[in-house]
Amino acid sequence: MSTNNLNSEPSRPPLWAAKLLTWLSDPNSREEVQGDLLEMYAYWTKTLGHRKARWRYVLNVFKLLRPFSKQKRSKEYSTTYLFSHDMIRNYFKIALRNLVKNKTYSAINIGGLAAGMAIAVLIGLWIYDEFSFNKYHQRYNHIAKVMQVVTFEGKQYHGEYMPAPLGSELRTNFGGDFKYVVMSSFNSEHIVAYGEKKFTKKGNYLSPEAPEMFALKMIAGTRNGLYDPYSIMLSQSVANVLFGTEDPVNKIVKLDNAMDLKVTGVYEDLPYNTEFRDLTFIAPWDLYVSTQNWVKEAIDNAEWDNNSWQILVQINPNADFELVSKKIKDLKLKNAPTAAFLKPVIFLHPMEKWHLYSGWDSSGNFDGRIQYVWLFGIIGVFVLLLASINFMNLSTARSEKRAKEVGIRKAVGSMRSQLVNQFLSESLVVVLLAFLLSTLLVILLLPVFNELADKKMSFPWAKPMFWVSALGFCLITGLISGSYPAFYLSSFQPVKVLKGTIRQGRFAAVPRKVLVVLQFTVSVTLIIGTTIVYRQIEHAKNRPIGYDRNGLITVNMNTPELRKQYNVLRSSLIETGAVIEMSTSSSPPTQTNSRNAGFQWEGKDPNFKENFGTIAVTHDFGKTVGWQFVEGRDFSRKFSTDSSGMVMNEAAIKYMGFKKPSDMVGKYMKWKGKTFTVVGVIKDMLMDSPFDQVLPTVFMVDYGWANVINIKLNPALPTRQSLDKVEAVFRKINPGGPFDYKFSDQEYAIKFATEERIVKLASIFAVLAIMISCLGLFGLASFTAEQRTKEIGIRKVLGASIPNLWALLSRDFVLLVIVSCLVSTPVAWYFLYGWLQKYQYRTEISWWIFAAAAGGAMVITLLTVSYQAIRVALVDPVKSLKTE
Repeated sequence: MSTNNLNSEPSRPPLWAAKLLTWLSDPNSREEVQGDLLEMYAYWTKTLGHRKARWRYVLNVFKLLRPFSKQKRSKEYSTTYLFSHDMIRNYFKIALRNLVKNKTYSAINIGGLAAGMAIAVLIGLWIYDEFSFNKYHQRYNHIAKVMQVVTFEGKQYHGEYMPAPLGSELRTNFGGDFKYVVMSSFNSEHIVAYGEKKFTKKGNYLSPEAPEMFALKMIAGTRNGLYDPYSIMLSQSVANVLFGTEDPVNKIVKLDNAMDLKVTGVYEDLPYNTEFRDLTFIAPWDLYVSTQNWVKEAIDNAEWDNNSWQILVQINPNADFELVSKKIKDLKLKNAPTAAFLKPVIFLHPMEKWHLYSGWDSSGNFDGRIQYVWLFGIIGVFVLLLASINFMNLSTARSEKRAKEVGIRKAVGSMRSQLVNQFLSESLVVVLLAFLLSTLLVILLLPVFNELADKKMSFPWAKPMFWVSALGFCLITGLISGSYPAFYLSSFQPVKVLKGTIRQGRFAAVPRKVLVVLQFTVSVTLIIGTTIVYRQIEHAKNRPIGYDRNGLITVNMNTPELRKQYNVLRSSLIETGAVIEMSTSSSPPTQTNSRNAGFQWEGKDPNFKENFGTIAVTHDFGKTVGWQFVEGRDFSRKFSTDSSGMVMNEAAIKYMGFKKPSDMVGKYMKWKGKTFTVVGVIKDMLMDSPFDQVLPTVFMVDYGWANVINIKLNPALPTRQSLDKVEAVFRKINPGGPFDYKFSDQEYAIKFATEERIVKLASIFAVLAIMISCLGLFGLASFTAEQRTKEIGIRKVLGASIPNLWALLSRDFVLLVIVSCLVSTPVAWYFLYGWLQKYQYRTEISWWIFAAAAGGAMVITLLTVSYQAIRVALVDPVKSLKTE
């Protein structure tokens, strides 16, 4: 090879200088700078020679590499231009133009985000209300409920009813720890009357310090009114009903047709989100003690094993709940030797934990409403995330349509930061419009949501913190929704874009597919969870209850007249023809009010420590509620010995260790010095939680222990007609009291209220999650069909049928949903299996639930995608092939 040929080869600049320029130059302008320098280097070589051209190239490389001046320029540029008023206005102007230009995608994005944000706001308001429970009371962080935990057969049981002597013990020996110790009867219904006005209201007997401890807001009178033993304090609503515009203070009202009490104060109605929202009147504890002999005896005889009252306390400012609990934990163990086998431990349960941490499992772990707060909080986050995913997917899927825009902007000098700001501004515009729409949705849906959630929430217009949170909420949502599209689109290289070589590879759609899988995983998990919760409720509803609750009503025996005239009342009711049978009992058919130990029977293991539900009834109770006997007979007046008779349920027979009911019928049971003869065994009568095992229960004849009247209506007569006849009898025998009754089937239904409320809300959220996911799927399917229009035209020309094209366009989406179902199945099973373990009576998790949820998701996906697939498949191939 000759020298001339060598010299004719093109000259190249120094390699090290070119690499230095590549490493240290701005990536946004690197290609333009390198191209310009190469053109100049060729010119210098031609005019100045090879050596001088290399020197000039190196010199210009160093001139271009000015890190200090560049940093200063960049900083100045960013503050004076990138975020200038004109530039920001330009960002939002372009964002609005793009939204108007692409109406379908804009509607999907704004609609989906609005739905997600509305759910998130509603859930946020619900969570705020849950955490603000009981904060109406100024000293809520110093108030507590005295409770006890006992251990029986290896399981822990928590109770809030305490022995009366414990109150005086706390006052006397622990006065340095407590500012107030308030004794409380249970909140119950009483007749409050003034003149001819008589109403049944819920109230309580409390120690006189209670109004001060609860910091009641007084409308009239003072908080010291209960120091008079014959006084009463009324809520504002009750006072208005009784007295109208009259001043209620010092007026005399009659309580339970027996006691004349002076009104010493009127307090503001307590809000709905407090433990005492039903407290419509307060009477003195001393009055309760003086009128209830059994209470007076329990106090005078220091009955530490009689757990029938509540004790509320307020600790001193320098005291600590845990330290005080340690001091008092053994008080009952020391004073109630008969309960030693239960190992009772006294502790303080702070008011701030009453609502959310109000339950415990058998191991002693908290198991209250806090689990639902976490559940709905997670659902709210995920639903909002689903809506944000729609925005990400549609933005990145449409990247090719905006690629040229990015390329041209970069070619004319736009920096990547400008493009990121542009795309983020578009995201913020979408989010702000969605928030406005979501606010309207929240206002419209809040009344319905309140009814479903058993709340009384209002939209917080006047709370600045809400609007600050809403602004932060919008910014975070905008950044989450717009960050990935902004950084993805702004990364396009202008040379490749403008040459048309920016074709997305086979992995470009992977992020979108992952997000679609996440969407449907959440949605399918919600569907599975809702189905299993619903099945658990139905499983408990269909459980045999051991009695007939149809047409069964209960009336509280809250006046002396009803107690004294039992026989007259019963015969009068039956004579009307509206009543089949009537009886009284110490507990209503839907509740067990008393549990006791101390029973003895033949063959009892000396080490066996029993705990029976104990209910006093009259002879006709079994016929009234429809007992179902498996052995023996019902109580009967024909047998005088039945006054000391006893009926047991099957659970009690098994509990005592007998193999069959006949082993106990005719045998004797001793309790509190009295001998009872077991005359019959009934099928388990479900009186407490339908989700738990039936409590071993004994029923004994005792007319003096009755609290509830049970009435079986005649099914042959219309219910309204029967109730009118029953009411007439009550008003004749008990003219001083209103006729207030409860249907047992409705009281039984209340036991499912929490679970039904949860399943209703979860169902709505699951449906909305699916709708949001399908909305995004519809948008992606629309874009995919548009992107593959020419391919579809070619396939039709080559003979592809409409079903073939439908399958082609639907296949990818169906595969994604299948993956979602495979992921959601173990996730849902893990959480739902753990949730079911807290119920002793629970349903099984069947395989068909997962199959049905997956099948449903598949059908919804095909319906969503098929519209776009079939629409494109029906287009004339001539038109398809003309499409660019």
